[in-house]
Amino acid sequence: MDRDVSKPRVVVGVDGSPFSYAALHWAVRYARFVGGVVEAVAVWELPGLYGWSAPAVDTDVDEDETRRRMEQELTDVLGAEGAGSVRTHVVHGNPADVLLRAAEGAEALVVGSRGRGGFARALLGSVSRHVSQHASCPVVIVRSEQQ
Repeated sequence: MDRDVSKPRVVVGVDGSPFSYAALHWAVRYARFVGGVVEAVAVWELPGLYGWSAPAVDTDVDEDETRRRMEQELTDVLGAEGAGSVRTHVVHGNPADVLLRAAEGAEALVVGSRGRGGFARALLGSVSRHVSQHASCPVVIVRSEQQ
């Protein structure tokens, strides 16, 4: 991740869910308020990669295509100008661990209250819960209007 310290960094986790889009909007508004930059982080993890089932997993993930899809989603959510001001990172790994590393030295880490998975009635998802307990910077957990 880029560690340009000339401006405050606001790191936001983006996974394509309405909750992450709400977090992205919040991060952009907050970054404007503090004169900072937004770093949107999309994390991909192959199910079963860690552990005994690893040989059975298809590891043919097109990272360039994933990056293009993320940039298109940002444009759809923020518009072309808004998306152009956001730094994007597509990283392989465990989502909570990647977000915690990305947020080191950041002004704030912003995540949606839930992501793509989990139980519909859960107040917090596993990633938002984990980062709220372990981040070295303030964490903002944003709920979506689309509950």
